[in-house]
Amino acid sequence: IAAYSQNGHAREALEQFWQMQQEGLKPDSITFLCILDVCTSLVALTEGSLVHTSIVASGFESDIVLGTALVNM
Repeated sequence: IAAYSQNGHAREALEQFWQMQQEGLKPDSITFLCILDVCTSLVALTEGSLVHTSIVASGFESDIVLGTALVNM
């Protein structure tokens, strides 16, 4: 996901994130950070809101770095 994001393939990164979720793989805080950056670059607020819900459900709501990324989005 980070490689897609950093190389101008934000849509592909977002698709991989949702596929990961569908397959039951749990993202870590770094994955969430990368996908929030993708949502910000795409101005994808709906997707960003869904990612925020996933962050809370995964127990990362207190992560300061993720909180900052959410504010930036």
